[in-house]
Amino acid sequence: MSTFRAQVLRAPCAAGERPLQAGELDDVAPGPGGVAIDVLACGVCRTDLQLCEGDLAAQRLPIIPGHQIVGTVAALGRDVTGVEVGQRVGVAWIASTCGRCRFCRSGRENLCESATFTGWHRDGGFAERAVADAGFVFPLPDDLDATAAAPLLCGGAIGLRALRVSGIRPGGRLGLYGFGASATCAIQIARHWECEVFVCTRSAGERERAVRLGAAWAGGYDETPPVPLDAAVTFAPVGSVVLDALRALDRGGVVAINAIHLDRVPEFSYDDLWWERQLRSVANVTRADVAELIGLAAEIPIRTEIATYPLADANESLMDLADGRISGAAVLTIARA
Repeated sequence: MSTFRAQVLRAPCAAGERPLQAGELDDVAPGPGGVAIDVLACGVCRTDLQLCEGDLAAQRLPIIPGHQIVGTVAALGRDVTGVEVGQRVGVAWIASTCGRCRFCRSGRENLCESATFTGWHRDGGFAERAVADAGFVFPLPDDLDATAAAPLLCGGAIGLRALRVSGIRPGGRLGLYGFGASATCAIQIARHWECEVFVCTRSAGERERAVRLGAAWAGGYDETPPVPLDAAVTFAPVGSVVLDALRALDRGGVVAINAIHLDRVPEFSYDDLWWERQLRSVANVTRADVAELIGLAAEIPIRTEIATYPLADANESLMDLADGRISGAAVLTIARA
């Protein structure tokens, strides 16, 4: 039987303690409705870091993390249509839904109680090979480089959804709190919509990058944007940042919290929420979000700085992400003999 290399999480621990173990696993054939994918690249997301460090509870162990997969279809399961062997595709966070519940039937499959997620419930893309449901893979343009495409599948798609949840309108005043891979995509979408963007983030380098990408102002978390905001999106997994964003809102403004895991939000006064200000969470993505983002990425076009790592250095990518050494997005690239 043929095998493939993978980076496997067996027991969460700090990134510096190297939570991923290299392994040689037996190939798994796709089941009915599934596809096998030869992985070309896989983005490394903060959610992967939170899973590997134990901040996000694992749904099963061992597990192969990674939910921003770009690859080539290698094999088809029974009854697969609309996908061909040799086709370049992406696999995102959302891996399956029931398709029958009230959320699925109303276009909100991201809220499906039976949903499964790539790299959390199902093995992901920190590997040479991955298996996915054919209905949850996304055709990619041939001219979109694999390493450039990978961060779009989560950071880009969830950034787009967060903007939608925030209710920001074209030309509005938008705050972004944190400036990693997802915010890097979000600012480019917001500027495409002619929004005025204000960025709060921890490092001078991130603030400089925000200005290069069109921010009207960039400051630290201890600073307040110079004008009241119509909407804000928080990307940092820090509860106090949510209050910073809330207090920067104009009347009727919305904070969208873009985090699957967030530490404790400090106590705050109702006066901070008064005047119809709102706090909303952003939960997962739909397939429509991912498909829309892929189209927008070509139209705008969306670009992000990328730090690449070979599969064998997956732990190094987690350490660099944890220590704030990555400008933009981290991507594992898969080389084959």
